[in-house]
Amino acid sequence: MAFRRVMALTAAACGLAGGSVLLSAVAVGKQPQVGLGGGDGPPEPRLAGPPPSSSSSSPSAPPPPPGLLLLPSQAASCPAAAAPGWLERANGCGYWDSNWDRREPQALMNLKKKKKKKNEETGEEEDLASAVHYKAKATRHIFLIRHSQYNMDGQDDSDRTLTHLGREQAELTGKRLASLGLKYDRIVHSSMTRATETTNIISKHLPGVKKSSTDLLREGAPIEPNPPTPHWKPEAVYYEDGARIEAAFRNFIHRADVKQEEDSYEIFICHSNVIRYIVCRALQFPPEGWLRLTLNNGSITHLVIRPSGRVALRMLGDTGFMPPEKITRS
Repeated sequence: MAFRRVMALTAAACGLAGGSVLLSAVAVGKQPQVGLGGGDGPPEPRLAGPPPSSSSSSPSAPPPPPGLLLLPSQAASCPAAAAPGWLERANGCGYWDSNWDRREPQALMNLKKKKKKKNEETGEEEDLASAVHYKAKATRHIFLIRHSQYNMDGQDDSDRTLTHLGREQAELTGKRLASLGLKYDRIVHSSMTRATETTNIISKHLPGVKKSSTDLLREGAPIEPNPPTPHWKPEAVYYEDGARIEAAFRNFIHRADVKQEEDSYEIFICHSNVIRYIVCRALQFPPEGWLRLTLNNGSITHLVIRPSGRVALRMLGDTGFMPPEKITRS
């Protein structure tokens, strides 16, 4: 009983500190529903915090009885925020969207052109049978590598080459990837100088793996961070960079193609902001939180995308294979 009362008071205090936070009452023990309007049904959600000022003589709502634990509701933990037009948030907060990559069988089937029989039952069976051919069978392993340390004093991209330490970091990362003993399918890298040089060093340890370059993975400002940072950029920068980086996510991060029979292991060598944004999007975390993550130079981040569309993060910014004196973040 004492534990339940402490929890109720603690949660109520948190609610008061948060201002106008919407909370819902959840029973943690069998307690009489005193002061909740009578009846045998569950208590109605209420606003925790000071009672609103009113000129009416009606009494304010009584405090919750002992044994009720106040928990944040979905509306409180996920406030509605204005999102860029290219970022879809139809699924809300805290709920997994299984069709996040638009690769569910129903999304791949062209139902508009599919001929249907008049028999409704037969038509449904045909749809189910066809859906089997649109299901992914393989797992994709995505290795996101941040470029090594580079000369930050360069006037433009061509001058921002790897430092001596940066080249050492790339060698260590290449050796680490090779030591995993995986059959890598491809290397895709940003077209920026520091990412290209990092790729050239790493690829020496992975002979035979095809390389390709793309502008989509270039560094940029994916979305305005939350909480804000004093090192802000104009809204136009986020508007331009964000659409490109989102395009990179949609183009490269998705479940395997239906024709892919075996699991794949792919390496993407790019930049910290791009990787952090991709991780948030892939895990369906709020993408505005990308700046809360930190990645070392030459680090390895490992995402796994199952045929079902489920995503797992196996490693985030791993540099445990580097000696401590070789580890940098800038």
